[in-house]
Amino acid sequence: MKIFSGIKKIIFSALVLTLTGSIMQGCNNGSGDGNAEVKGDDNTLLGAGSTFVYPLFSKQFSEYNKLNGLKINYQSIGSGGGILQLTNKTVDFGDSDAPLNEEQAKNMGATALHIPMASGAVVISYNVPEVKDTLKLSPDVLADIFLGKITKWNDAKIAAINNGVQLPATSIVVAHRSDGSGTTNIFTDYLSKVSEEWKSKVGKGSSVNWPVGLGGKGNEGVAGLVKQTPGAIGYIELAYAMQNKMSFAKLQNKAGHFITPNLASTSAASNIELPADSKVSLTNTDAVDGYPISGFTWALIYTEQNYNKRSEARAKNLAKLLWWNIHEGQQYCSDLHYAPLSPAAIEVAEAILKTATYNGKIILE
Repeated sequence: MKIFSGIKKIIFSALVLTLTGSIMQGCNNGSGDGNAEVKGDDNTLLGAGSTFVYPLFSKQFSEYNKLNGLKINYQSIGSGGGILQLTNKTVDFGDSDAPLNEEQAKNMGATALHIPMASGAVVISYNVPEVKDTLKLSPDVLADIFLGKITKWNDAKIAAINNGVQLPATSIVVAHRSDGSGTTNIFTDYLSKVSEEWKSKVGKGSSVNWPVGLGGKGNEGVAGLVKQTPGAIGYIELAYAMQNKMSFAKLQNKAGHFITPNLASTSAASNIELPADSKVSLTNTDAVDGYPISGFTWALIYTEQNYNKRSEARAKNLAKLLWWNIHEGQQYCSDLHYAPLSPAAIEVAEAILKTATYNGKIILE
């Protein structure tokens, strides 16, 4: 895989974290029996999951370490992998860009909390060197591309919404995630809302049976496929596209406006009333200035923190870290192209985190 110049610092950390993940998998041996003990001292927390949130977590955890000396090893392995490791109890927390579904929640064997960390945009990145203008895409065109019905960049449907743009006859190469992914859940949730054909033939989920295309692991893998393949199109987190100077489309929202994904349009999409458990979809927003493929990312922890010989000190370290993330840690969102939590979202996140217990006693008073 080609190393992207825009994320050299992150790549070094990712290599370290991947080694950590390999060690942890060896300890657990993938049994899924829920009896594996979380490894490490109480001053080192282990997390795994979303690649969508990795650039933000990398910065937040580095800054928290400077302040408190707590070490956080986070594996950027995809939401599905993070959920599995939390289910196997080999990490202290997972992170997912999709809420637990009914089966995943059942497999946990105990109740889990969803604590929103930030919201971000999933952008449609493309590699069409001949085109210097920013391309526009409508919901129906985007769905038809990923359904394999539109196969050339100069297709009449693409040309119709990009007047004056000279489009090449290059074949379209669809790039998608090969792993269980919250980013995929956000993207396919959107397509299912805007395309009845997509909804009936493919549907939404962290993993789907893709009609066409090449698979890449993580946001990094899809970004790599797009960058290296002329004619490619794929969906990736905004930070990856910005850091790698990749082209991405303006997408028509429900109000009919072609919206550039950025901090303001992502924030607009998430400016909604949240349910008490924070589990909500932001895709295809009603906001007239909102970007339509946006979503929350959630830290996942068990409500009861006394399990598998975990100490009370470890549980408190985890709760304090996540409390810092939703407060002081939000200052690092904007520079990395994530939308900080709104005051209403912070209030909901606080209430959820305050239900975490150790031996039935609330951890954060």
